[in-house]
Amino acid sequence: MKIRSCHHAMVRVPFRETIEWGSGTRIGTTRLVCKIETDTGIIGWGETLCLIDAVPAVFEKIVAPMAIGYDISQVERFWRNVQGAGYYHHKRAAVMAAAAMEMAMWDALGKHARLPVSAFWGGAYRTRIEAAAYLFSRDPAQLRDRLQGFLDAGYTTFKVKIGFDAASDITLAETARKVIGPHDLRLDVNGAWTPGTAKRQLRKLAPLDPAYVEQPLELDDLAGTAALRAWSPVPIALDESAYTLADAGNILRAQAADVLLLDPHQAGGLWQARKAAGVAESAGLPVGLHSGAELGPSQAAYLHLAAATPNAAIAIDTESAYLSDDISPDAPAIRDGAFALPEGPGLGVSVDEEALERYRVPDIRGAYLNPARPGWFPEKPAY
Repeated sequence: MKIRSCHHAMVRVPFRETIEWGSGTRIGTTRLVCKIETDTGIIGWGETLCLIDAVPAVFEKIVAPMAIGYDISQVERFWRNVQGAGYYHHKRAAVMAAAAMEMAMWDALGKHARLPVSAFWGGAYRTRIEAAAYLFSRDPAQLRDRLQGFLDAGYTTFKVKIGFDAASDITLAETARKVIGPHDLRLDVNGAWTPGTAKRQLRKLAPLDPAYVEQPLELDDLAGTAALRAWSPVPIALDESAYTLADAGNILRAQAADVLLLDPHQAGGLWQARKAAGVAESAGLPVGLHSGAELGPSQAAYLHLAAATPNAAIAIDTESAYLSDDISPDAPAIRDGAFALPEGPGLGVSVDEEALERYRVPDIRGAYLNPARPGWFPEKPAY
């Protein structure tokens, strides 16, 4: 079951609208998609987040050539082989590129065994995976309308981007609480606060009873986040700080979070995210999943990961509501605020290669900066 060929493409699927957050605007989702074929004729599909130019470069120059001849079951060895190509010195430089290949290996292995991917990780602990409604708006009236739409669609967990400025943090959170009532409210700061601002804002937000505040401080400030967690009545979730397995270990040693949000693309693969979830489970912490607007293969992979991870007991993030299309005709869909676990072998979804060609792009655009504000760039912390 060795990999004999690999093809890849960078695709961009537009959003239904431009979304805005504290770090800029996004016009769509750019993903790197790969297709592998084994020496027995099995096809595997993988997908990864593609936000920076290093991703296609590392995939093309290191990941794809290295994968030829690898057995599809050797995901751990393959990841360490990529690291050994020099990326142990630059731990985040290869994670997204390696994740695409690793996902394709799992997909092919599942198809070979005629089993869903989650079967290799202990089986499905759950088959219904709750999704969090994801809100991107600094306009309270617009936020109110969108919250109501998600509420009417059956969602019971809501994640609201804040971190634009100090005043809107409170206004947006108050607006959300009024609309959703007692349902879970998550507030994502994206590292915009200083430690002092975090204390002031959390004191004001505490009466609104957030399920957690996500990434309140700059991603490298674990000491500051640990001190904030010890002081704060509001639970603290870490996302950008918690991508890799090493990150998870450092957070637990520092006692810096109540919740970890994992991302297999940012960790180097699904198996690495599984290990990070196990580390969190050992400390009694729940884990969620970060979203970068996954297309069908990645969304299916997320569901297998959440299904097989006992402490992935909270709603996963998803930006699927903003996608205008998909490369998978059978991409997982949300009904009444939740996904059902795909039942087919491997990832359990297919890829429309005509759609893949239709959305193929030569470069990455619209991932961060706001073109309406020339010269502007996000600062961390911002206030």
